[in-house]
Amino acid sequence: MIKYALRCGDEHEFEGWFSGSADYEHQSAEGLLSCPVCGSAEVRKALMAPYVAKSGRGASEAEQKLAVLRAQMNEAARKVRDHVEKNFEGVGDRFPEEARKIHYGEAEDRPIYGVASAAEAKALNEEGVGIARIPEPKPAPEEVKKKMN
Repeated sequence: MIKYALRCGDEHEFEGWFSGSADYEHQSAEGLLSCPVCGSAEVRKALMAPYVAKSGRGASEAEQKLAVLRAQMNEAARKVRDHVEKNFEGVGDRFPEEARKIHYGEAEDRPIYGVASAAEAKALNEEGVGIARIPEPKPAPEEVKKKMN
């Protein structure tokens, strides 16, 4: 058995157990996977770090390193989000419409950000409208923040 971290098009994270990588590939190709939060069938593997269990009490060195790595990744995501919010125009749920207008030359070319459903993001990508999802950072526990400094 193998456990994969999975993520849907709306960035909901969850885990799935498979008999092997071929089992995951088969279920994915057949559209048998769906997000338990929103039901989206747009499911992909998420970035995973290896976990090495050690005997003994408390968090292992590998667990501590993983926690620090997660905190660093979240800090990077926070910085990206802060930069976008300070330097781009927020268009909210009008994002798909505004992105198309810019792409097709119907609106001023400018950096924008907003929200789009998984289906809207997929449609924009299929049309060739370049977009990128910005991950929502999760706050790091205080003990991890101390190790980062």
